[in-house]
Amino acid sequence: MFNRNSPCWCGSGKKWKKCHAPELPTATEDLLAKRYLKTYGILLKNEKQITGIRKACHLASHILDETCKKAIAGVTTQELNDFAHKMHLEAKAIPAPLGYGEPPFPKSICTSLNEVICHGIPDNRPLQDGDILNVDVTCILDGFYGDCSRMVMIGQVSEEKKKVVATSHECLMRAIAILKPGVLVCEVGKAIEDYATSQGCSVVNLFVGHGVGVGFHEPPQVPHHYNTVKIPFVEGMTFTIEPMINAGVRSGYIDSKDHWTARTNDGKPSAQWEHTLLITKTGCEILTPWVNG
Repeated sequence: MFNRNSPCWCGSGKKWKKCHAPELPTATEDLLAKRYLKTYGILLKNEKQITGIRKACHLASHILDETCKKAIAGVTTQELNDFAHKMHLEAKAIPAPLGYGEPPFPKSICTSLNEVICHGIPDNRPLQDGDILNVDVTCILDGFYGDCSRMVMIGQVSEEKKKVVATSHECLMRAIAILKPGVLVCEVGKAIEDYATSQGCSVVNLFVGHGVGVGFHEPPQVPHHYNTVKIPFVEGMTFTIEPMINAGVRSGYIDSKDHWTARTNDGKPSAQWEHTLLITKTGCEILTPWVNG
């Protein structure tokens, strides 16, 4: 998890807290903001931060939409990566995945095909009729982060693949529908797993949603499966929900060669949709609306 002692995203070599970290709540600011930071490590965003995050999210969503339009049979995922990378540069933004983690992620977006759960690395394999593809875009704009992903179906896909894509999307939308101040983090996982299992699918528990906005990965973790995280959502929280749904078993493994690509244990297809969300006074705002999909 990204924290205040992590290296800054800008590449300065300084710790984030000494470089681009936002100012923390002061004694004159909301007591709730101070309590959430002290108790959970959660930074409730102020209006200035929300404005910056919203702009980054809208850019990420735009890049995602335009990249997905290019995802057709015969196009390689490396070509999609190059296209998305160019869009980042043209917008004076930074692709957050590039160089992130250990080992450093080698590309600007994630492209996860068929049985790949997440963190697929773009390469020279052409997309083929029958593939399903998740494209995941996270950009840094003026120091703020926007994070989103969606599925693309290439040509005629199997009924199994159609089902897991549709189920993952519905899981996300059902989770978003319950969001408002006072709802507990664990209720997100219940909404998702209740629906996924009713459709004969399983919910990946190796990965979670997460806080995002002033860092790539912030508290809290937002599990998509049944859990007991009883942190109440409150106004000013920004985070992702990104349910990874499998057609078969929930378990998966990480590629031992690249240390990133996660695949289903049984080789059956997996699907994921993701939004960055803001808790408002009465509900939530989807900060990364898709134009298409």
